[in-house]
Amino acid sequence: MISVVVKPSGPLSGEVQAFGAKNAVLKQMAACLLATGEHQLTNVPNITDVDIMIELLEALGCSVARPAEHELLISVPDATDIHPIAPAHLFEAMRASIVILGPLLVRCGEANMALPGGDDFGHRPINFHTDGLSAMGTTFRNDRNTIHATTNRSRLRAAHITLEYPSHTATDNLLMACVLAEGRSVIDNAAREPEVEDLARQLIAMGAKIEGLGTSRLSIEGVRELKPARHEVITDRVVTATYLASGLITGGHVRVVDGRPDHMEMLLRKLEAMGATLDLAGPGIVIQGPARVQTCDVATLPYPGVATDYKPLITTMLSVADGVSVVTENLFQGRFRYVDELVRLGARITTEGHHAMIRGVDHLVGTTVRATDIRAAAALVLAGLVAEGQTTVSGVEHVERGYDDFLGRLSTLGANVERVA
Repeated sequence: MISVVVKPSGPLSGEVQAFGAKNAVLKQMAACLLATGEHQLTNVPNITDVDIMIELLEALGCSVARPAEHELLISVPDATDIHPIAPAHLFEAMRASIVILGPLLVRCGEANMALPGGDDFGHRPINFHTDGLSAMGTTFRNDRNTIHATTNRSRLRAAHITLEYPSHTATDNLLMACVLAEGRSVIDNAAREPEVEDLARQLIAMGAKIEGLGTSRLSIEGVRELKPARHEVITDRVVTATYLASGLITGGHVRVVDGRPDHMEMLLRKLEAMGATLDLAGPGIVIQGPARVQTCDVATLPYPGVATDYKPLITTMLSVADGVSVVTENLFQGRFRYVDELVRLGARITTEGHHAMIRGVDHLVGTTVRATDIRAAAALVLAGLVAEGQTTVSGVEHVERGYDDFLGRLSTLGANVERVA
């Protein structure tokens, strides 16, 4: 595992860029499978998950080039030359690999893939994906580790799909299947995240007919064919939140130059409740951290609520707050696993079911901790910024899956961080 040594640095200060959203670009790379030709994506983050998706697309028969930093050119062959199967380890490396399922079915009529992997923070079933695709005419034959999907029709048929839960990834997958299906489809209780809307805008640029962007009801009129398009990936709101948190927890002054306040309104309210002063006049978002973090109760909810990805950052900030806070996880089981590591740093946190009670301490104390997922890794590095002595965070390879040069950008803000083998 890769580790980082963190030492307290005082208030962070300066400007930083978040770059494109991991939870948008991976789906948009998969969307390129829907049209033969050369697609261009810009504002692409340099992260490990993008590298894995490139390998996956190449295994399917695509060619991928990087003509400039933060830019991809993806050349997609005719449907007859796409291989609807790829090595299992590429699917097992990240959760987002499931989103090639819809594009492969509507282009090739079949898909064979290992069950998706990714961060370990609880059970996340894929039945929202398979139920919706089954309603469109897909037949699934699954064993313990593999998904085999086929359709006997030349085109998937349109369907009215109501999701039991507004799953971001299931909405993306079904949306990509619907744009080439026969007839008008409706996805009710669709996810409303900005990344879903951004995928829809890319698909519209490719010739798709989609109504209801940004709402919980998407209406899609299937077309016979799409064309390649150029698309700029939206800013990553979770990376933005991480750099804002670095300013808040250290009492610093940080500007995220490409931050989008319209994509994170509820979180910004919570940051103000914690004592932050925000400047949203632009460019981006500026945060001035308080002398001491204030208490705040937070519950995760589907967008536009507070995202579950923000929670490790919030819990870390509140661990040094002046008083008692309660954080509630409503979306995923097992996503308090990083709490034990914060406790090792001196945090006073107890968990029961979906709730964490956080009794703020004056300061944390450096020690060795281990990260098990992307956001926990980032949060533990931030904890080290306000811990006395030296903190060593192992498992930092997780952070490289979702953050473009995270340690380098923190260093430009004045953080004392050093990556070690």
